[in-house]
Amino acid sequence: MWGFSFMEQKDFFRENLNSDNKYKPLALRMAPKSLEDYMGQANIVGDGKLLRRAIEADSLGSVIFYGPSGSGKSALAGIIALKTKSYFEKANAVLIGIADIKRILEQAKNRLEMSGKKTILMLDEIHHFNRSQQDALLPDVEKGIITLIGITTENPFFYINSAILSRTTVFEFNGHTNDDLLKILDRSIVDQQNGFGKLNIQITSDAKNHLVKNSGGDARRLLNAVEIGVLSTMPDSKGIRLFDLKVAEESIQKRSISYDKRGDQHYDHISAFIKSMRGSDPDAAIYWMSKMLVAGEDPRFIARRIMICASEDVGNADPRALTLSVSAMQAVEFLGMPEARIILAQAAIYVATAPKSNASYLAVDKAINEVKNGKERTVPNHLKDSNLDGETFGHGKGYKYPHDFKDHYVDQEYMNDPVAFYVPTNQGYEVKICERLNRIRKK
Repeated sequence: MWGFSFMEQKDFFRENLNSDNKYKPLALRMAPKSLEDYMGQANIVGDGKLLRRAIEADSLGSVIFYGPSGSGKSALAGIIALKTKSYFEKANAVLIGIADIKRILEQAKNRLEMSGKKTILMLDEIHHFNRSQQDALLPDVEKGIITLIGITTENPFFYINSAILSRTTVFEFNGHTNDDLLKILDRSIVDQQNGFGKLNIQITSDAKNHLVKNSGGDARRLLNAVEIGVLSTMPDSKGIRLFDLKVAEESIQKRSISYDKRGDQHYDHISAFIKSMRGSDPDAAIYWMSKMLVAGEDPRFIARRIMICASEDVGNADPRALTLSVSAMQAVEFLGMPEARIILAQAAIYVATAPKSNASYLAVDKAINEVKNGKERTVPNHLKDSNLDGETFGHGKGYKYPHDFKDHYVDQEYMNDPVAFYVPTNQGYEVKICERLNRIRKK
């Protein structure tokens, strides 16, 4: 289906418009044919946006379309194919190798020399190309012999080499909103040419909401569920196909978890988890943690991030947070799943609901910056180690032992040209720390 570089060259998308729709999946039949029909991604193809202007003017440069499945990347490439005067070639990175790439590039070069016609190469799943395959594209992309449209669900900054990225513009696609999905669903029901408009379908609002909610922003997943539901529902004596909540539940089944432990989603989800704990939202923290666990994330990875958050974001506002998170890490290591989920939940909720302070985090960063860029200091003699021959040089001489004084404190110099690195907050236990430091500093 994808490897058109092996076959007689065909203008796939234009030919596809005129072919019989009977055997095509609903998602393919409902693919938009113009920018006016295109749903979503207003941030990049809305009126006046750069990408829309380039498509309308048929002056598109090489681009990378990056985003989740079913967000409209291939659909937009299809619109470009219909609108451009350039030759449009489509291939899948999984199915072609270096020899096929060279063949495509050679044909593009010949086409440009003989007819002056440019070639647009849409390369689906470009993240599967290794460095050598990507390098093979580079000279012709740079010379403008081909215009590259790379499509990927993975973060291109992780998977595509910098030379290709520097010669392309990356556009990030977002999953469809529920409003967009509802419009797509309604259109598929009433469209008589490409959808099910010729059938008498009654779909309930509960069914619509269930399909939209469980599509995860994926229009293809939504339309596949609609198609299964409609075609598997027999009409009644009046010819009506009732698409109710029960049909919707059977059609979409369990929602798949969009999560790749090795890819960008791994970092996005752990980031959401940490920021939810930092933001004192235990419900959001537990949700993101649960999603990671259901998707098969290593519970020890989650436990380590709870420990970091306990120190970085809670700190001395509640010193018990770090103790609890370290204990949780040890328990997770000992127990394993599924019981580890309970330990992780307890630790995450404790950290999320604890008073917050990043004073320790700020203090150490400020001190490191002072070490690197500030005045260089040496250890005062009275603080030096007096063991071995230290006394000969006066090391330790004049040191005042704090426990010999009232309140176990005595005023003495611990750093020449002192700088305040640690500034306790007014949160939790740091209130007491602040009071004690203020008393000391007054003395």
